[in-house]
Amino acid sequence: MVYQPALGARDLLPLDVEKKSWIEDRLQQVFHRWGYHRIITSTLERMDTLMAGEAIQRQMVIQLQGEDDELGLRPELTASIARTVVTRMANTTYPQRLYYNANVFRRTWESRHNRQQEFYQAGVELLGAGGLLANAEVLLLVADCLAALGLQQWHLILGEAGITRSLLSAFPANLQDKVRSAIAHLDCITIDTLPLSDKLRDRARIMLDLRGPSAEVLQKVSSLDLDEEQREAVNNLKSLVELLESERKFPLILDLSLIQTIDYYTGIVFEVVNDTESQARVLGRGGRYDQLLGLYHPQGENIPGIGFGLNIEDLYQVLLSTQQLPQVTPPSNWLVVPETASANAPAFAYAQKLRDSTHLVRVEIDLGGRDADAIRQYARDRSIAQIAWIKADGSPKIESLR
Repeated sequence: MVYQPALGARDLLPLDVEKKSWIEDRLQQVFHRWGYHRIITSTLERMDTLMAGEAIQRQMVIQLQGEDDELGLRPELTASIARTVVTRMANTTYPQRLYYNANVFRRTWESRHNRQQEFYQAGVELLGAGGLLANAEVLLLVADCLAALGLQQWHLILGEAGITRSLLSAFPANLQDKVRSAIAHLDCITIDTLPLSDKLRDRARIMLDLRGPSAEVLQKVSSLDLDEEQREAVNNLKSLVELLESERKFPLILDLSLIQTIDYYTGIVFEVVNDTESQARVLGRGGRYDQLLGLYHPQGENIPGIGFGLNIEDLYQVLLSTQQLPQVTPPSNWLVVPETASANAPAFAYAQKLRDSTHLVRVEIDLGGRDADAIRQYARDRSIAQIAWIKADGSPKIESLR
């Protein structure tokens, strides 16, 4: 029998890990520079936590049966971080700037064999702050992350879940889900076949077309019959767009038909899309969720939040063509060889002295059983630059292989 990983899971070999770490290290440096601190939450959560008040569909979650509770593997990080902050950081000072770098698990329904169910994400959550500046910070942080990876050909698709949901409220309650789904999938045929009045059908068609340059989309949505709250939301979105465009950090597409599969978003929503391939690749998603933390708060207090997650695998695939990722695993710098059995202790001491350098120095100990020629061949095969032959008195003889 040949043993393989579980269906949908993967093993990462050392070179894969080097490439993944290259991406994660650069993202982490950006998070630190913006004042974000890492948080690590449990991989395993109660189902009521993971579903975030039905905002996350049960069929997305890989479920496990605990002794007393229904448990599942986290399909994303935001709900877990929201739960952690309101239950474990009750006396914290806001805003809280948190970042994560972790694996997530999602059940997928594609009809292909061995479909992937384990993914890696890095992202941030900015909690306890609403309004223009918090929204702008998170979007500009996305741009800084991609700049740190050397990615230039990408754009941001920006929507507003509150406006979209509010516009949907004009439709009959029994048809709202169908209209929402049709808009999310840009499905004109369904809009034409639903039992809607001419006025509502025109409204749905306009909503389908609320995508493009920001000035055009804002003009179209302003032409709809909006109430005072909707007009305020549109004005807030306009202010955000103006601030982002003044920074000239990235191309921006406004899309008020953008509807995420996770339904806890209450304000802006966005997708980061790569431009370099014939088929667009979504590199990450995010948005504002001002009512999520209230689900977990003991007194039901709503605390505003906004964040994003970047997909490490998608970034990896895009970066492969740029030749920036490591092509080999880093070789050891030294191979330390005890010449005799009485030189074993001095060899370990000498290796430790090398490792104690202020810079990272990779040092291997030869574990015996090979003659000098075989040791040299091993070092060449592993691209080890130097061998230290250690005598019984601890004195080294240095041999360079370059």
